[in-house]
Amino acid sequence: MTREVLRVGAPSLSRVAADVVDVNDPAVRRDAADLCEALAAFRAAHGFGRAIAAPQIGIDRRMIALAVPGWSDVIVNPEIVWMSDARVTLWDDCMCFPETLVRVARYASISVRCWDLSGDVYMKAKLPLAQAELLQHEIDHLDGKLSFDRAVGENAVVSRRVFDADRETFARQVDYFPQR
Repeated sequence: MTREVLRVGAPSLSRVAADVVDVNDPAVRRDAADLCEALAAFRAAHGFGRAIAAPQIGIDRRMIALAVPGWSDVIVNPEIVWMSDARVTLWDDCMCFPETLVRVARYASISVRCWDLSGDVYMKAKLPLAQAELLQHEIDHLDGKLSFDRAVGENAVVSRRVFDADRETFARQVDYFPQR
């Protein structure tokens, strides 16, 4: 059964998620399957979504489902272990408010240590910008943060309708614009 993505304002979105202790726990496995199913359903319905954090569907675990080549379908207990000095601004979108974009600043690159569902620990070092900003966004969800908490500059929140009607103007307002 697909769990619905929670909308901004849901109390669980502001809580810090609990560490996954045992990746073999049947409840963890069920939650991971639900997380993958929710990501696939959202992508089918909205046409975007590279990842989803467990708290976005009401699961209190440090897990992220990914639709990114070279990554496991689900990672657990991700941790940023290095951040570049360089930062970039971008328009962030989120499954919890798909009709809105928020201008945020993120590190241009990060390194992440995490586990997969086999229990293997691995490190993804000095991620390219597209993956770095995605993982920062999802880890923020695990830490009870939303893009609104990272908003920068004046008029940092815009409706998708307005954004889509004048994409070039919004592109000039940020350093990185993957929406082209």
